[in-house]
Amino acid sequence: MANGGPADAWLTLELTDTGPDTGKVRRWAESVLGNLHEDDLLDVLLVITELVSNVYDHARFPARLKLRKSTKPCTVSIVTEDASPTLPQLQPSSPGSVRGRGLVMVDKLSKQWGVARRAMGKCVWAVVPCPATP
Repeated sequence: MANGGPADAWLTLELTDTGPDTGKVRRWAESVLGNLHEDDLLDVLLVITELVSNVYDHARFPARLKLRKSTKPCTVSIVTEDASPTLPQLQPSSPGSVRGRGLVMVDKLSKQWGVARRAMGKCVWAVVPCPATP
């Protein structure tokens, strides 16, 4: 279930614990961020996919994804909220590992990112610039 609003408002998608469906999440994000230039949209979708995958792999529900597009300069703010108190950590990956690169990609694609504890869990956030979008 999603809600929408005026420009610069937060758009929210409740994540369900019935199993990961990153395809559904990406389609929703594309629909609400469809006016981004393709290059910017691909970067944003990659960050969204990594943060949401971490929710499904490591978090507790309830959980949600929140997005906000801002202008001047163009940025997309991405937030995942979940009920787990365990904070993610950026760790170096080795050439032979098949996992563990998600936050490295988030770090490289984001202008800034971080984690904040909440009364019931945490939020992981990232701000992705969209320089190709007019």
